[in-house]
Amino acid sequence: MRAETTPFFHNDSCTWSYVVHDPATRQAAIVDPVLDFDAKSGRTATTSAQALVDHARTHGLDVRWILETHAHADHLSAGHWLKSRFADATLAIGEGIRSVQKTFRPIFNLGEHFPVDGSQFDRLFADGERFAIGSLEAMVVAVPGHTNDSVAYRIGDALFVGDSIFMPDGGTARCDFPGGDAHMLYRSIQRLFALPDDTRVFVCHDYAPGGRDYACETTIAAQKAGNIHVRDGIDEDAFVALRTARDATLAMPALLLPSVQVNIRAGRLPEPDDNGVRYLKLPIDRF
Repeated sequence: MRAETTPFFHNDSCTWSYVVHDPATRQAAIVDPVLDFDAKSGRTATTSAQALVDHARTHGLDVRWILETHAHADHLSAGHWLKSRFADATLAIGEGIRSVQKTFRPIFNLGEHFPVDGSQFDRLFADGERFAIGSLEAMVVAVPGHTNDSVAYRIGDALFVGDSIFMPDGGTARCDFPGGDAHMLYRSIQRLFALPDDTRVFVCHDYAPGGRDYACETTIAAQKAGNIHVRDGIDEDAFVALRTARDATLAMPALLLPSVQVNIRAGRLPEPDDNGVRYLKLPIDRF
């Protein structure tokens, strides 16, 4: 069944967010929403997230799900803020978030009181778990490798792949973050490639290589035929060698430190200090 999908582009982080809905019931999900954040000033804004709200309300959509593909390292999630606008929506992520929380709790010295059981989210999905968005059947596909908690969501005929793969000319996600594993990513992508060739694929990021227009939609067939890192004919060893060499040349994402410590909280900002101000931590000489 066709899932009606509307993309929204966040220019500062080159992130695609989506509102996907069932035409029959108007039930909807929001995938990978972004909270605007200016690192220079430390200020947040909800302009990008409000666009998702406005779209849903303008089109009479009943938002039942807020879906995160993983704890992003390049933008802050607006998941928690959206929950305040859609009180009945379920904020969900893959169950691997527990591993990510365990990894980053000591890095940010969050203390034993910080839960690492994923309880900041309403729902933790297991691989293969199914749920519904109106009459659309949705399925969770665990795709670890970029991060331990990465999942893809197959909703009707649409597949939301997070950072596992980009547009074919963009290749694949890096694997050098804590918990990343290029071997695992290759195997995860092969699971996606086993889906029907006409499956519509929606990516989480696009960096417009070669100066082309930004794009968000492709197909499994196009990925298998043309992905520059992992198309048909590239075996696991060749992919790992390519991915490892490329990762060694990449700088850390500019917003990794603020993003991860917010996103492992399901998009909640840290609690205010006794002066009423919220603070993000910057570990020195840790990365």
